[in-house]
Amino acid sequence: MQETPSTCPYCGVGCGVIIESTGSQITGVRGDPNHPANFGRLCTKGSTLHLTATSTITLQTRLLQPQHRAQRGDKPQPLPWDAALAMAADRFASTVTQHGPDAVGFYVSGQLLTEDYYVFNKLAKGLIATNNIDTNSRLCMSSAVAGYKQTLGADAPPACYDDVHHAQCLFIVGSNAAWAHPVLFRRIEDARAANPGMKVIVADPRRTDTAGMADLFLPIQPGSDVMLFNGMLHLMLWEGWVDASYIAAHTTGFDALKALVRDATPERVAQVCGISVADLTTAAQWFATGATGDPQRRKATLSLYCQGLNQSSSGTAKNAALINLHLATGQIGKPGAGPFSLTGQPNAMGGREVGGLANLLSAHRDLANPAHRAEVAALWGVADVPSQPGKTAVEMFQAAADGEIKALWIACTNPAQSMPDQATVRRALQRAEFVVVQEAFATAETCAYADLLLPATTWGEKTGTVTNSERRISRVRSAVPAPGQARHDWAIAVQFAHQLEARLRPGQPTLFPYATDHADAGAEAVWNEHRASTRGRDLDITGLSWETLESQGPQQWPFAADAATGKARLYEDGIFPTTDGRARFAAHAWQPTAEPRESRYPFSLTTGRLRDQWHGMTRTGTLGRLFGHVAEPSVQLHPQDMERRGLHNGDLVHVTSKRGSIVVPVQADATLGLSQAFMAMHWGSEFLSGSSSTGERLAGVNALTTSVFCPTSKQPELKHAAVKVLKAELPWMLLAMAWLPVDKAQATREALSALMAQFPFASCVPFGNATPLDDPGRERTGVLLRAAAHEAPPEALVTQIEALLGLAGADTLRYADKKRGQRRAARLARQGEATTLEGMVLAGDTSAEGWLKTLLQEELPAQTYGRLLLVPGAKAPAAVQSRGKPVCTCFNVTDAAITGALAHCHGTDNDRLAQLQGQLRCGTRCGSCLPELKRMVRSTGPLAANPAPAQATI
Repeated sequence: MQETPSTCPYCGVGCGVIIESTGSQITGVRGDPNHPANFGRLCTKGSTLHLTATSTITLQTRLLQPQHRAQRGDKPQPLPWDAALAMAADRFASTVTQHGPDAVGFYVSGQLLTEDYYVFNKLAKGLIATNNIDTNSRLCMSSAVAGYKQTLGADAPPACYDDVHHAQCLFIVGSNAAWAHPVLFRRIEDARAANPGMKVIVADPRRTDTAGMADLFLPIQPGSDVMLFNGMLHLMLWEGWVDASYIAAHTTGFDALKALVRDATPERVAQVCGISVADLTTAAQWFATGATGDPQRRKATLSLYCQGLNQSSSGTAKNAALINLHLATGQIGKPGAGPFSLTGQPNAMGGREVGGLANLLSAHRDLANPAHRAEVAALWGVADVPSQPGKTAVEMFQAAADGEIKALWIACTNPAQSMPDQATVRRALQRAEFVVVQEAFATAETCAYADLLLPATTWGEKTGTVTNSERRISRVRSAVPAPGQARHDWAIAVQFAHQLEARLRPGQPTLFPYATDHADAGAEAVWNEHRASTRGRDLDITGLSWETLESQGPQQWPFAADAATGKARLYEDGIFPTTDGRARFAAHAWQPTAEPRESRYPFSLTTGRLRDQWHGMTRTGTLGRLFGHVAEPSVQLHPQDMERRGLHNGDLVHVTSKRGSIVVPVQADATLGLSQAFMAMHWGSEFLSGSSSTGERLAGVNALTTSVFCPTSKQPELKHAAVKVLKAELPWMLLAMAWLPVDKAQATREALSALMAQFPFASCVPFGNATPLDDPGRERTGVLLRAAAHEAPPEALVTQIEALLGLAGADTLRYADKKRGQRRAARLARQGEATTLEGMVLAGDTSAEGWLKTLLQEELPAQTYGRLLLVPGAKAPAAVQSRGKPVCTCFNVTDAAITGALAHCHGTDNDRLAQLQGQLRCGTRCGSCLPELKRMVRSTGPLAANPAPAQATI
């Protein structure tokens, strides 16, 4: 077995991993104990990475060779790499020649490596001479970038992970870190345990698992963050909690901000935000004084924030208003203090470093600055860099929809799932004359719109660098060779550039002198050029080398040539990268959401992450075990809102905004406020779909979201849309599910997903048998299809579904009532003395789902049922016991088991948690379930008079 140190490809925490491999197969993964981001810890997603990279999954989901569609809608056909690159170069060259450089656009990804990013940026801005290159980081961190630059002078998070151990007050806003950044949250839990006096404030419209650890929870209304921050500053000024000496010595612009926040009175803030004046006052005092209550004994306050601030039409204002609080109280530039944006993607930071956005240039240079453009042009060896800002993400797809952009190159991102206002995005992909999709996974929704598909490498195969949230650069290393004909993203861009140079600047020296036949050497050459571009900049890494990263491990920037190490914290000297060395206060008045609730659209829809899923789920969506915690798509409403509308858990509802509509099951969730709705960002049309009344395929959650963006950062308001929720009258129902051979499960799910558009509502997800992670030999994968319609569909459609799920053979029991549109099929398998239900279809009447689904998914004995499996009705012919919903993915521990164990635990919350973990081991491996476990401990009380059963009977 070979071991290769590398980096996790999921969130911006940037955890180090050790990849275990044998030959060309990744066989295991564990946290790297020497990596300073995680010290060996991994979350549920990271700890299952190796399971997503098995050869059986790769053969079913990966794009393994270049493919081309002669006509839109055709099945793509393979072609050689040389022909594919020549075709791309011909089309892009002709488009540039006929319509100008700005008729093409590149949309890339925060999941690319820094080297990939750098080459694409140089390709667009240096060779083609267009600034039409943007990235899905625009949907993620661009408001944080704009906020930092507007106040501190540079896009440089000033804090580090170690600061959570030095903070006395932690202010978490717009972030469910317990789910979105689990490993960092483990560090917060450790800091809290070591310092019980630490105060934690959480501001969020939902009472998330992160809010479960709060000493003070502020359930603010969506979009009211700027009012909250301005109101806190108002109180700090009134009570004398600001640091006047720091303001005078290190900042400018405070008088204008002081005048602005005069109107943010406690009463007005309480009304707008939906919180009490008392809680507002407590938050302001704790923040300003580091929870001491006395500015003369001020201790450190650290802010952690993410998409709740960024994904907003006021995103820059929210970020800047929070930073204002740090500057006004001197809570910056010292251990445990500062504003700290949590990066959403693994290398959104690295993309910002190389200028991979439509308004930036390499090394945090500004496109609008002529001197900066001249520096980059000299470095690249071109006459100039275009001065006109390029189209940002939303603008780029709107321009393509309008016919302005003719050719699109999309790399390592899935806009047909992740972009807001999917109707416009899909119109853009259809209207563009030539679409290239450079992608590792053939299952991504955007692949369906590609004229040319180029296979790229992914985690475990790539080599290069990434930068995490605390400015730490880590190496990514290849443990196994690329499957099929997949190539590295930067190498594809270089090879395309060479072809394009021959057409656009024949006979001239190449701008891309990087060897693509030796990946490590080529990636290092690209990185060295990037390093040279940083000399004298705020992110100077000229003192860092590839060899240093190899021998000494991950390093933080800046790391200048005369430095012995990188900087953990910035601005400790009170000097900022502005013209006068002072930080700037930014005076932003509160603005409501772009789309306020109204009588026709009375709900505020918020989107966010699930604990065990990642983005569009092209990777995590291959593992049934990661659907244990949240099994299927749903929209959540407050129980009172459901009661008023006569809705019950599982009812189908139309969720409609001004841009589109979807059908989805509804669930009660008391963590939400009244008139609020929540839906996970992951549910695109690969997993949740159907067809509209006009026959169009439904596009998932982002059919609803708005593309209105912050005027400064251009980041869209994905976090809020006004919607209405109406019960869907779809009386004919279908539930189809089956265990499948591991080498067919993913392909079967894709085939079933293609049928979803034939129903008004459909969802299709994998499921697993929840085996412990250390017992992979028993792991199984199944697929579940759920659908609904106004009336029974053609019989042939149900027959096709049965055949895909292996229910077409003689071993399948059947029942049909054509008059009532009802049909059942059940396949049994016998192994020794045991008989289990291996697959079933319930069509028309699905009332038996409760016990049949349990019987199948939990692999319970079925030999006594026989044809009783086909009897209509909800009541099981014999007692069927469900193990409950998985809470701990690592050890397969369910909520029922936890509840049963807690009934016998005694003492304090910590005592009972320890007893629970001693019995069941839950939360003792990756720890991602710890917040939920602690919530369950708190909710049971110290003594349970009537022990609950470990299993619930249906």
